[in-house]
Amino acid sequence: MKYDQARWQREDEDRYEPLLSEKDGERVDVDDAPLPDDLTRDSLDLPEISEPELARHYTRLSQMNYGVDSGPYPLGSCTMKYNPKFTEDVAALPGAQVHPDRSAESVQGTLELMHGLQDYLARIGGMDAVSLQPPAGAAGEFTGILVAKAYHEANGEGHRDEIIVPDSAHGTNFASAAMGGYDVVELPSGDDGRVDLDALEAAAGEDTALFMLTNPNTLGLFERDIEEIADVVHDVGGLLYYDGANLNALLGQARPGDMGFDIMHYNVHKTFATPHGGGGPGAGPVGVVSDLAEFLPAPRVRETENGYERFDPENTIGKVHGFAGNWLVLVKTYAYIARLGDAGLADASAKAVLNANYLAEQIDYEVPHGPFHHEFVASAGDQDAADVAKRMLDYGVHPPTTKWPEIVPEALMTEPTEVENRETLDQLAEAFNAVAREDEDALADAPQRTTAKRIDQADAARNLRLSWQSLDE
Repeated sequence: MKYDQARWQREDEDRYEPLLSEKDGERVDVDDAPLPDDLTRDSLDLPEISEPELARHYTRLSQMNYGVDSGPYPLGSCTMKYNPKFTEDVAALPGAQVHPDRSAESVQGTLELMHGLQDYLARIGGMDAVSLQPPAGAAGEFTGILVAKAYHEANGEGHRDEIIVPDSAHGTNFASAAMGGYDVVELPSGDDGRVDLDALEAAAGEDTALFMLTNPNTLGLFERDIEEIADVVHDVGGLLYYDGANLNALLGQARPGDMGFDIMHYNVHKTFATPHGGGGPGAGPVGVVSDLAEFLPAPRVRETENGYERFDPENTIGKVHGFAGNWLVLVKTYAYIARLGDAGLADASAKAVLNANYLAEQIDYEVPHGPFHHEFVASAGDQDAADVAKRMLDYGVHPPTTKWPEIVPEALMTEPTEVENRETLDQLAEAFNAVAREDEDALADAPQRTTAKRIDQADAARNLRLSWQSLDE
């Protein structure tokens, strides 16, 4: 049904008219509530500008910023890809605007969608049960760790107090493990950039609760020994955790559950094209094998003879977010998966791998590890990777992630994603190669063509200026 703004506005006016006008011959009066003195002010000084000035101000600000709608954004491992606008349209439909505290009987469509998304994600990941509650990927990691802890405690093995994390893992892995109350055991990578089986066997033991791993890893390398890795962890009674950051490399090709992973989180902003970054709402659903399903957060959704209902798993760890999670982000996830289907998801994964390998072949910087999948890590060699990134801005493209993972010197971690065409990849390659030919002075003075030059990035992120300020101040 086409959205009729005028009709919905008329219905709202009819609904609230009794509160706005006379009712039963008398005016409905509501006394003003007293306001606390410390939250009020006598005057409010705002800039006095015209509508054109205001419109031009925000348009100018948008042109000064760079985003995925502006051009390629090849941040390695962050997967900053263009999000198709149809998912935004679906989330904006009137039927999606549902209050989270409505009764199950009155939101059967909502629960049906959630149940369908649980099923989609479980099948994609090779998991047996999924919770949609966690509001971000890092929150999904923390939730998975709490599920693992509950599982071990239920089995009388609460003494397990260590989580093994590869040295190339995302920083959130280390942080999530520590937040869960575990000691972090950092595992050095082998010479080929993959898990060193001998090192893993030496680290794993009776204190191991979990081994956190993403596959392909942050170098874009597939862990070819994944079945042996799973055996090592399981043989000592530990669980294998899949960081879903790089799941977009495997869609339709392989499933973490089939590799031996017991728990995983899905970064839906990376894999299924929901918005990423900016501090807004996200989603990081968690999937588990059957033995761990009873510990998942509550509520989940199941189908009954009378429709769909919310339920609490038997030994749930409780809630990790309000109500059912970030509902509209989940709507976008469902819409993306449903529209692409099996063939479309597999094609997206194949194109992500193809684009990364094509771009790596076109640039002059060395790529020390391979063969890789959806992303690669080049080395800037004698150049400073941070200077390379600043200089690439002058060529009109966003640079890759720099200085990480540290196992590659002067790392340039690059992920073009599946959405870019060959012409855009060639544009990126030209920028890489132009910078590779430049001298130290050109790089040290960059960027020259951006509105903001070299700034203190940490200070800018921590001390935001979010309000208008007069030039006189």
